[in-house]
Amino acid sequence: MPLGANEGARVVKQAPLPDARATVVVAEGDLEPRSIGSYTIRVYAATDPRFPYDRFLAGAVRPRNGGVEELRFADVDRDGIADIIVVMRAAGTGGHRSADAFRLRGDALRLLGSVSGLAKDADPVRALSARLQNDRSAHELKR
Repeated sequence: MPLGANEGARVVKQAPLPDARATVVVAEGDLEPRSIGSYTIRVYAATDPRFPYDRFLAGAVRPRNGGVEELRFADVDRDGIADIIVVMRAAGTGGHRSADAFRLRGDALRLLGSVSGLAKDADPVRALSARLQNDRSAHELKR
């Protein structure tokens, strides 16, 4: 095992999308330290409960600064459909939080936005919603 890697402590989280049409799996990168590296997000169609990971729909690999803390769902882009939220917490005394938001439509997974450097007790969903609203407002002003 490479020096600094902590294979036994790898975090893997899974949860069904609120409408139960798919299962989401988030996992820290293999052999990476818990404090920094990457994570994968994978989405599987929920067609047969006996085989929840048989039909891969979409996925992505993203960098992370800290460990994966939570997998949540919230409508951060305000389109009436729950988005996928991956929340991370930085190692060290600050315990700062960051989060990525993804939209799943059919078999396409798209990064909606990210926030980082949040206070340790900040609400990442509220921060993502505000960021997306500000981005949308700035885009409309440029038109």
